[in-house]
Amino acid sequence: MEEKLNDQVLARREKLKKLKELGVDPWGQRYDRTDSSKSCREKAKDKTNEELEANKIEVKVAGRIMFLRKMGKASFLNIQDKEGKIQAYISIDSVGEENYNIFKLVDVGDIVGLEGYLMLTRTGELTIKVEKFTFLTKSLQPLPEKYHGLTDVEERFRHRYVDLIMNEDSKRIALLRPRIIRSMQHYFDSLGFIEVETSTLQPILGGANAKPFITHHNTLNKDFYLRIATELPLKKLLVGGLEKVYEFGRLFRNEGMDTKHNPEFTTVELYEAFGDLQSMRRLTENVIRNVCDEVLGTRKVMCGDVEIDFDPEFKWVSMADLVKETLGIDFTSDISFEEAKKFTESKGIKVEKHWTSNGYLLNALFEEFCEKDLVQPTFLYGHPIEISPLTKKGKDPRFTERFEFYVNGTEYANAYSELNDPIDQKERFIAQLKAKELGDDEANEMDYNFLDALNYGMPPAGGIGIGIDRLVMLLLGVQNIREVILFPTMKDEK
Repeated sequence: MEEKLNDQVLARREKLKKLKELGVDPWGQRYDRTDSSKSCREKAKDKTNEELEANKIEVKVAGRIMFLRKMGKASFLNIQDKEGKIQAYISIDSVGEENYNIFKLVDVGDIVGLEGYLMLTRTGELTIKVEKFTFLTKSLQPLPEKYHGLTDVEERFRHRYVDLIMNEDSKRIALLRPRIIRSMQHYFDSLGFIEVETSTLQPILGGANAKPFITHHNTLNKDFYLRIATELPLKKLLVGGLEKVYEFGRLFRNEGMDTKHNPEFTTVELYEAFGDLQSMRRLTENVIRNVCDEVLGTRKVMCGDVEIDFDPEFKWVSMADLVKETLGIDFTSDISFEEAKKFTESKGIKVEKHWTSNGYLLNALFEEFCEKDLVQPTFLYGHPIEISPLTKKGKDPRFTERFEFYVNGTEYANAYSELNDPIDQKERFIAQLKAKELGDDEANEMDYNFLDALNYGMPPAGGIGIGIDRLVMLLLGVQNIREVILFPTMKDEK
């Protein structure tokens, strides 16, 4: 099908031809800039126009034209680079007729290089007086209008490159996300942890309860899973003696998409030999406060219209106590499965076929009635053994040494005192296989390789997984996970 071009695109292609006729490469060459919009502002800070003219501060910048006002033999333009925007003034007198004729072929959206010196306009706006203009890249597609384009959220995510050009907040998030990750890395490194990389393709489904993506390896003629967690490989490294390890990893779960879920997402998992649940509790509090201090400059963040304060000690509450307090049923007592099932169904919850013991019911009641009330930073501990196949048992063997970290009704981290008993671990895997037979398609598989590693002896350890996308959302006050993932998974365009 022949491409249909609108009048604006046709006009830009005509200018493309004229640039070539003038001997200008419309796709540019290397350009060695000495400054950015930010460094220009720093150089001119607190200086009068007289001081700028006397010192003649020379700069060389490059960026995309975001505003253009041509006035015959002189023009104003604003260019945008990674650091922000800056105004420039160009005239035929300052750059010469030949150079100015090239400039006259530019459009908003084109990328250009400017050499000149700093000055202030009559209104006091910092401006580059251009002495040499360099054309770098022709934009054949017009940018959307500032106030009328890219209003469709779906379109913003599909055309992230345009979103980053037009939306300052999108650029802010894109630049702050790596700073948050880097802050976490530096904090973990300062404690003696080692950053590692493990395989994305895994032969066994394990490390979490989730539906996987399945792919096929042709040479081996064998199906593999895109990893749903990095847990089991990292624990093998504890067996090998690395003792303190972490990995920022991309995970894949073949599940629904909403404002808090994307099928491809990032976590950090961290394991500490000779640690436990309490050492993970302290680490979680400290790493989040460290990010707040280093990146945000405050320990208070807005989550919608709710202020979250990370400064006080985080709340510590058990799942069973919370359900008892909210609903009046005590899962730490000797309540029968039939009695608990009847109570759960009376609350409007459908009891699944593979929910064969009280732990499943306790978790379902918590998720339905209690989760939303965990607003300020809270560690929820005491998870049922049925939903924690990789976790040490607590003093009451029905519950495990595990916590989930909640803020504003959303889970952000999951931590264990790690199960290192290979006999108990095998029994847990067998229980997971039975759950899978009863219809739990998120249950773990039997991982004999991991069991073999445990038989060599894994030291007592604490471990944690933190959802990076959700944490960035929380710290930057964003309500949709697609805002913090540069290229989120999207439905097909209609």
